[in-house]
Amino acid sequence: MTTPLVNDKRKAELLSKEVKHIDIKSFDARPIIDQMANMSFTSRDLARATRIYNTMLEDKDCTIFLVIAGSTSAGGCMDLYAELVRNNMVDGIVATGASIVDMDFFEGLGHKHYQALEVPDDNTLRSLYIDRIYDTYIDEEQLQDCDHTIFKIAESLEPKAYSSRAFIREMGRYLSEHGKKENSLVKLAFEHDVPIFCPAFVDSSAGFGLVKHQVERMKAGKPYLMIDAVADFRELTDIKIKAGTTGLLMIGGGVPKNFIQDTVVCAEILGHEDVEMHKYAVQITVADVRDGACSSSTLKEAASWGKVDTALEQMVYAEATSVMPLLASDAYHRGAWKTRAKRAWGKLFDK
Repeated sequence: MTTPLVNDKRKAELLSKEVKHIDIKSFDARPIIDQMANMSFTSRDLARATRIYNTMLEDKDCTIFLVIAGSTSAGGCMDLYAELVRNNMVDGIVATGASIVDMDFFEGLGHKHYQALEVPDDNTLRSLYIDRIYDTYIDEEQLQDCDHTIFKIAESLEPKAYSSRAFIREMGRYLSEHGKKENSLVKLAFEHDVPIFCPAFVDSSAGFGLVKHQVERMKAGKPYLMIDAVADFRELTDIKIKAGTTGLLMIGGGVPKNFIQDTVVCAEILGHEDVEMHKYAVQITVADVRDGACSSSTLKEAASWGKVDTALEQMVYAEATSVMPLLASDAYHRGAWKTRAKRAWGKLFDK
């Protein structure tokens, strides 16, 4: 779809300032976190959450899951998450399709997110094919490139059922060969055998590409691939059963949060009654606990379901782009990751 020529200058004005992703290696947050531990309110909560995450890294038996919901990747935390994978600070990822496809894979293809220095009428943005996430812009025409690349990958694969993990692995392979950004979470996860699960995978640009793949294959009378959500749950539960001790570092909530927590219950249903609850859990959220939503449900509440132990858990009520850089920088500079064994859970599914 071509943007009218008359709007080119205005579009360029609005897409003039790129979002720069924070580099957790460039500053040392340890002194800040140490002082926050002696404060109150959210500062003390964040310091305790950071201490719990460092304890996960120090625990030789602990498999760590990074759980991402919301738009922090678009908002400047994309390289932060990539560094956690690069430095063996997480062993598995559960996320929304938007975080993985529309944001990380999108930038892996060479596209950018932009700061909204002004927000005109949203109908004006639509006329320019600019999509808005709060105060962040995405070029819709570039996002369509993401859709078409997903279609291209689907067309290259054997037509059968794939878990989201298996398909995202192929996305990582594609970026490893054709990508234009070194610090891509999808690319690095492929290279380090860190599995990524998106339980609502098609609720993203992947959905458009996969629907196009299926429709065109159906018109041609050919078989097509599909995403097997049950396989997602089974594979993630397989990791939980084999991992034993696990810890959760959760940004936001929603489906990714519930999906990873439910692996404990699923393991029990499969006869593994000795499966451990998630031993460690940190959640950063701004969701209000009063409406009964999963995003805001406390980690103590999860204990009533047999999902999370309450000894080493911490809720942090804060907007994640303001606190995750401090938590991640502190953990990076304390260096417990340097002696961690690499889990490489992605290899569990190699045949």
